Amino acid sequence: MNAKAIVAGVIIVIFLIFCAWSFLESNVEYTDFQNAYETGRTVQVEGTWVEEKGEKYNAERNEFTFYMADKNDQIVRVVLEGPRPNNFEIATSVVARGQFVSEDEFRSTNVLTKCPSKYEGTAEEMMGASGKEYYE
Repeated sequence: MNAKAIVAGVIIVIFLIFCAWSFLESNVEYTDFQNAYETGRTVQVEGTWVEEKGEKYNAERNEFTFYMADKNDQIVRVVLEGPRPNNFEIATSVVARGQFVSEDEFRSTNVLTKCPSKYEGTAEEMMGASGKEYYE
């Protein structure tokens, strides 16, 4: 066989393996804390910040710690590898991507916050008290 064809074939195989690995790595399922603990895999858990339990940022280790309740109201300590996310204090929901490192600690590599939209509201709030302001 031609050496160029062998090199091209090896490059194509490496590229296909890389693409498959990237796809599998980005395809992370949404679940709750119970299932995340049982599977031990990297998952995404959606929930809400438990404000009463507080939050803490450790600048020395660059870790942000908070407590989160999932859709089943199971509360778990989440440790984010990085700083506090923007608008965390006004978030209506939080999505933490990571996995359990112990029974009571979910280690997250990424936290997304969903904040209230300035466009959400009742029809009266959006149109004014009588609604006439927009039709006159």
